[in-house]
Amino acid sequence: MDYIVSYKNPDIRIFSDINSLAEAFTSGFISEVSNQFLNRERVNIALSGGNTPNFFFQELVLFKEKLNWEKIFLFWGDERYVPQDHPESNYGMAKEYLLDHIEIPAKNVIRINGEAKPDDEVKRYSEIIRKNVPEVNGLPGFEIMILGLGEDGHTASIFPNQMELLNSDEICAVAYHPETKQERITLTGKVINNSKKIFFLVTGKNKSFVVSEIINEKGNYLKYPAYYIKPSNGEIVWFLDKGAASELNK
Repeated sequence: MDYIVSYKNPDIRIFSDINSLAEAFTSGFISEVSNQFLNRERVNIALSGGNTPNFFFQELVLFKEKLNWEKIFLFWGDERYVPQDHPESNYGMAKEYLLDHIEIPAKNVIRINGEAKPDDEVKRYSEIIRKNVPEVNGLPGFEIMILGLGEDGHTASIFPNQMELLNSDEICAVAYHPETKQERITLTGKVINNSKKIFFLVTGKNKSFVVSEIINEKGNYLKYPAYYIKPSNGEIVWFLDKGAASELNK
């Protein structure tokens, strides 16, 4: 593990490459899950989509025996309007790289049905979350939330053209990719910010400009949904590779 540097306030951890990041994050993830079990019988985790989590999933499989999967419940922060066997399915990716390699009860995997009509699925998934995730401050409170970051500053499927989803009182909402117009289902900002621990996993030089603007609060940072992810009663940690962090000090 090649650990380059870390910053506090916010908590930023930078690594030489994606493999080092995955190794470090897996260790931190296992530690965080273990800490959460000190105060509760189950841990509710919302997984991210995108390519970066693949490396984390593969690393986590190597240490799967360190976790009690009987008491871990997996949800998703967002999903595309595609069937589960589609290459763009967030669930399908997690199944291939993680779920097929661990012994987790089927009832503990609570996916968003990407093949269902988005409006109907928003209602169904919101109700499932409401029934299964403990309420904190009037909203579902996930113990762990894993997020990615897009080049346009979006996170989950909250895009710059739908900033209103950050302050929605709903648990889930239908989102639209601003360019492709593809429909998606996403957790809303208030639910994300109600999490106990939020991890951003960001890799690649193509993300470096938006990472720098968000963390340094400069340029167009107010236009990026990810800037507004600030847990009200929790913590946030950024895991960056060297490429994603390359503009931080400029």
